[in-house]
Amino acid sequence: MSDSGLQSRRRSKDFVAALPWIAPVVLLIGAIVVFPVGFLFWTSTRDLNRYGKDQGSAGFDNFSNLADTRGLALVLTNTVIWVVAVVGITLVLSMALAQFLNKDFPGRKLVRLAVLVPWAASVVMTTTIFYYMLGEFGLVNQLLLDLGLIDEGFTFIGEPRAAFVLAIVVGVFVSIPFTAYTILAGLQSIPGEVIEASRVDGANAWQRYRFVVLPQLRPAIAVATIVNIINVFNSLPILQVLTGGIAGYKADTTTTLTFKFIRVDGKIDTAAALSVVNFALILGVIAIYVIAVKPLRAVDR
Repeated sequence: MSDSGLQSRRRSKDFVAALPWIAPVVLLIGAIVVFPVGFLFWTSTRDLNRYGKDQGSAGFDNFSNLADTRGLALVLTNTVIWVVAVVGITLVLSMALAQFLNKDFPGRKLVRLAVLVPWAASVVMTTTIFYYMLGEFGLVNQLLLDLGLIDEGFTFIGEPRAAFVLAIVVGVFVSIPFTAYTILAGLQSIPGEVIEASRVDGANAWQRYRFVVLPQLRPAIAVATIVNIINVFNSLPILQVLTGGIAGYKADTTTTLTFKFIRVDGKIDTAAALSVVNFALILGVIAIYVIAVKPLRAVDR
């Protein structure tokens, strides 16, 4: 028997020997990942009434109805702006914050714990605080009135664009803790000898960060970026609290539109079709990011 045949036979034996150990994991993945995704795709091809009763096959009619939805182009644009703005701003601020938290200063442990508060708190409650603080009779309006900067109260949550920008601010606020700690973990994994060697070689602070620290942070940044893309893309609480009461689709993303299809319009089948589109979009975005950035390239070398 050839060497390739022996290797193939050995791999088969190893697989059979490992099967009793990996079978529970495979079944679990199938139960919580594969089956729900498959059921979602199947649901998107069914004709469902507003109560969820299956009335037969709809083929691709749900996707056609979705494409005919007025304002869909604006919703898709909002989704891109929402994800890019929140993830991008979060990464920039978190990288600066992680650098600060990595330094040795009095009270560092307390500051690190304080940074976790927005992440540990309920997203709905955090968003609600912003909602009332920036409402027509909120603290911000009262402060502006007292300073004479405005003549009457302005509700930041009544106008679609203002509410959408506020949602981005809140999204960044609640995303920074996880991102900063992920990058901080990457910073602490960099050997001090490497940075010291670059300093001895004459590299200034920016050069050390650009050519020594940043390449080492690629895996940590990749994890933070991918997790944030998924979380932000699928984020409902922030947008629902701040923009959910605004009529029309001017402040909606694909996630909040899915919610409206179900709760307001009773179009469960169309919502399922939009969920499939969301799933495809997020996989596509992550694939483009991984191919373009190659986050693990520095580790492989």
